[in-house]
Amino acid sequence: MSNIRGRGLQANALGTFDTVVMAVAGSAPAYSIAATTAVLVGAVGLASPAALLYCAIPMLGIALAFSYLSRIDVNAGASYSWVGRTLHPFLGFISGWALVISATIFMVAGSLPAGSMTLSLFDAKLADNTALSTVVGAAWFIVMLLVVLGGARLTVRAQLVMSGIEIAILALFSVLALFHTGNVRSFEWSWLGFSHFDGVSGFASGALVAAFYYWGWDVTSNLSEETRNSRRTTGLAGLIGVGIVFLLFEVFTIAVNVILTSKQIDANDANVLGVLGEEIWPGLGGKLLIVAVMLSTIATLETTLIQVTRSLFAMGRDRTMPPALGRVHRNWNTPHVAIVVVGGVALVMFIASNALGSVGDILADAISAIGLQIAVYYGLAGLAVVVAYRKMLTKSLGNFLLGGLWPLFGALFMFWIFVESLGELDTAAIAIGIGGLAVGLVPMLWYWRQGSDYYRPARLDATRTVEAEYVLDPYAAANSRAHEGLSTDF
Repeated sequence: MSNIRGRGLQANALGTFDTVVMAVAGSAPAYSIAATTAVLVGAVGLASPAALLYCAIPMLGIALAFSYLSRIDVNAGASYSWVGRTLHPFLGFISGWALVISATIFMVAGSLPAGSMTLSLFDAKLADNTALSTVVGAAWFIVMLLVVLGGARLTVRAQLVMSGIEIAILALFSVLALFHTGNVRSFEWSWLGFSHFDGVSGFASGALVAAFYYWGWDVTSNLSEETRNSRRTTGLAGLIGVGIVFLLFEVFTIAVNVILTSKQIDANDANVLGVLGEEIWPGLGGKLLIVAVMLSTIATLETTLIQVTRSLFAMGRDRTMPPALGRVHRNWNTPHVAIVVVGGVALVMFIASNALGSVGDILADAISAIGLQIAVYYGLAGLAVVVAYRKMLTKSLGNFLLGGLWPLFGALFMFWIFVESLGELDTAAIAIGIGGLAVGLVPMLWYWRQGSDYYRPARLDATRTVEAEYVLDPYAAANSRAHEGLSTDF
């Protein structure tokens, strides 16, 4: 029996449907396609659908790892807790830190397109103005910050509206793309094979970018303390989310290959989806898909804020980061200190980003850097589930395949693309990716020396599922209560 101290988040606020919506919104299908397709095509060309396909298989292994681990340890820190209790607390901290840094970098990589997409609805030329895009993106970011501050119920209601409109628009254009005539190329099945990759290193660089496409579905695990029946719900929602976004990614990446020229893709590196929409439905299509991208970007800013603030909350609660980060607001039941800190850091980064170049240049380096950090914490989670379930893997074929072999393959794949990509990425991307991880050594060693209990963990073992005892957060209001959730639950 383990004691989890410092709770106080809004328990039972989310149901099954809500959590699936958060998983899809976390991967941000429209944003990922718009912002990342040019980077992916630049890395692997016509092999872009294959890169997404072959990254989806190990990514499902990682989703299975999260599903199995969430059954035995409900923690807002997710992989930070699981890796720390199975592999080593130092690795657990680095896992959590990798998420924090990648999410913080994303505040710039995500907010700039939010600003440029909004501006392009009024004037396409304004979308290329980095300074103005930064201001508008910062405004959207502040709005999402306030929504996240308002609690899980408000957050999911906002998601239902934004993601609902986004998915409806994407579904419409996926059908219209099938009937589009006058294509640049005819579809070829070889696009799903290995023939178009430039060797092993080319495949690795494409897979690294593809990992960024999928990243974000694991927000469901960071919301586990706020989800009803979370031991089952969070993992299931993550798996469903990966499946849905995989289909959308493949359809639109193939459509880009078929309908757009290489020159069009290169010239619109931050707005590929808008150009595709204009080709499919001249006059209105571009605007509709820009609306989808804008909503998707704003929606994923919200889910990323949840991931980073819940991770910092768990770290503050465990005293591996300043304890104030583990405080929960008396009325909103949200980690308000963590939210304010993240907001402040992100806004400083917005200002600094103006000196880095165009929106497209910033996106390319940020996406590659985030890909490195994603590979680290996803890979560690894949190893953690094998260790946690090691005594149960031979008890059934399902356990062996779904709780052991597949997650292990996913972990090894993530580590492989991490190592292979280092030789292909430019200096800026490596500096951001590796440098961001290295900064985490400072708080890790400091709080380890301070004697945090996190560094003396109760080992996580699936043979004895940990039943967490609820202990009131000393910072939470005495009259705070768990909510029954929304009517959207199945």
